[in-house]
Amino acid sequence: MAVSLRSHEVSDLCIGKPALKSLPISATAGDALLALKKGGDTCLGVWAADRSSPERKLIAGKLCVGDILCFLCVDENLDSPADALKKPLSDLLPKDAGLVRRVEPDSSVLEALDVILDGAPCLVVPIRSGGRRKLHHHSAAGGGGGAEFCWLTQEDFVRYFFNSIAHFAPIAAHSVSSLGLVRPNVLAIQYDDAALNALPLIRRALADQTSVAVITDDGKLVGEISPSILAASDETLSAAFATLSASDLMDYVDHYGSPPEATMGVIKARLKEKGLKGMLELLESELYPPFSSLSSSSDEESSRRPRRLRSAGSYARGSEEVIVCHPESSLAAVMVQALAHRVKYVWVVDEEDYGLVGIVTFADVLKVFRDQLKQSLL
Repeated sequence: MAVSLRSHEVSDLCIGKPALKSLPISATAGDALLALKKGGDTCLGVWAADRSSPERKLIAGKLCVGDILCFLCVDENLDSPADALKKPLSDLLPKDAGLVRRVEPDSSVLEALDVILDGAPCLVVPIRSGGRRKLHHHSAAGGGGGAEFCWLTQEDFVRYFFNSIAHFAPIAAHSVSSLGLVRPNVLAIQYDDAALNALPLIRRALADQTSVAVITDDGKLVGEISPSILAASDETLSAAFATLSASDLMDYVDHYGSPPEATMGVIKARLKEKGLKGMLELLESELYPPFSSLSSSSDEESSRRPRRLRSAGSYARGSEEVIVCHPESSLAAVMVQALAHRVKYVWVVDEEDYGLVGIVTFADVLKVFRDQLKQSLL
């Protein structure tokens, strides 16, 4: 098994993956928002010219709608979202996130996995047919001026290992708790807390590729504020963040595209109370026609609407559910859940009262497989 997996190259994981879309670091936040909403992508690459070789592009980072919403909600931008959307992408890139890493198509899967587990949020792989050379895996992402790249994410690696799950028996049948995969320290906010209080947690969730749990006073999971929810929204969600509680924000998201008039009335009234005139204009006028025009009922937009939230258990909040498992769920079962629902984590709840126990993340799952491979190579 180890010999077989060691012979696989990164290019095996990239088959069928589209070229990443990117913008220069000098582009504005508004440019990025428009590109994300028009293209239907969940994230964009941000490139900068290599100072030592101006014709060479370095992929300096990636941005998603969640990053833009967090940027709009910082104190200095809340009252003037129009000005904030004119700021360059260099202002949005997390200062402590590190560079996106690059690996070559002929690098081994295990070499690339080590880069992911070393903290890279994702990898970029050049799409080209010839003249490939392997770079040290700590290199900054970059390539020639005309090179195209694709993203390689934690999900790609988990799917790769799941396709070879038979080679990892009996580990795959072990419970996530017995494997030490249930991480008790989760990002969580109480349902009646102000949604703005979740922003630091959302930034961490975006970096860690997890989510923010919304819980009751006694620790029961009632929903989440996830990257997928933010990716399916637009700049107007920043007004809801600025005025609503976490629970009310989830209700707002449940009705995204056609929120109740009463909810909109509350949001506008609170914006007036706070003196956030710029944010109020965002709601009351078509301040950004290119973005507002994307709020149609087209099939493309409908397919990107957020997953509605559902409480863990038998009582429903919306049409879909937060993905949960129990401490005794098997590793294979949890992988199936996550991959089927295109999430990079699964919440762990108590089987009896659905209290939040922890979270299983793709990053931790990948460490289990890497440890197994290391042991098999001894």
